[in-house]
Amino acid sequence: MDTDEEGIYPSSSVKSVVKDKPLRWKCVVAYDGTTFHGWQSQESRNTVQDLIESRLKAIFGDLIRIEGSGRTDSGVHAHAQVFHFDAAWRHGAEKLRKAIQTGLPRSILLKSVRAARPDFHARFDATGKIYRYHVHLGDADPFEVKYCWSLGRELDWAAVQATAKVLRGNHDFWAFSGENDRTYETTVRHLRRLEVKKQGRRVSFTFEADGFLYKMARSLAGALVNAGLGKIKPADVAALLKTRKRIAEVVTAPPQGLFMVKVIY
Repeated sequence: MDTDEEGIYPSSSVKSVVKDKPLRWKCVVAYDGTTFHGWQSQESRNTVQDLIESRLKAIFGDLIRIEGSGRTDSGVHAHAQVFHFDAAWRHGAEKLRKAIQTGLPRSILLKSVRAARPDFHARFDATGKIYRYHVHLGDADPFEVKYCWSLGRELDWAAVQATAKVLRGNHDFWAFSGENDRTYETTVRHLRRLEVKKQGRRVSFTFEADGFLYKMARSLAGALVNAGLGKIKPADVAALLKTRKRIAEVVTAPPQGLFMVKVIY
């Protein structure tokens, strides 16, 4: 059976698959991370992964593990996290989506469920990700404060733009990783896009890369903010990319301002 370029079976073709044969399901989920201990399963069980797996167990009667495109930290949000799992289901993709959604808190929305090719992998097939970080230069109101860094200070816009220019491109981002005891095959990443926007008191940083190190997006946001506050210069940031030594001026921005926007396949 043919699939599209993202490894998805056309909905009209799913019915032709043997009904009792497990299929691989590709799912896209959005969540408000405010009250969760991140995406990845933990002993606390208060993670997005744990809650989804609990629903799958209720539906299928067995523990079914899901594989996400990557983890998000406690307090970080997602517009479109991607995960996959294997299960035999004979009632169609939309009914499966509704069955999983039932019982999930309103802070989690399963946006789509589609049958994928058997070897599709949410993490290893991804060719890039997009994150967006939100900053409020004033005092964010009660309806925004959970979804941005309420900075309460102005930024030197020229310094922010100059620092963004330094960060774009193919670099070793070890100094912007929040887990320097972790072993990576390589810490070189291609930051394909770093877009900085300002509208009134609201600022957003959009990062698109072929991959991100642990806490890299929040560290990049922290460096941009501190550049705008005059605590670090663009030349210092350029030096960090070469020396691979993290300094105190590269802070990890608060989690509530970060959103996973898209996983690219």
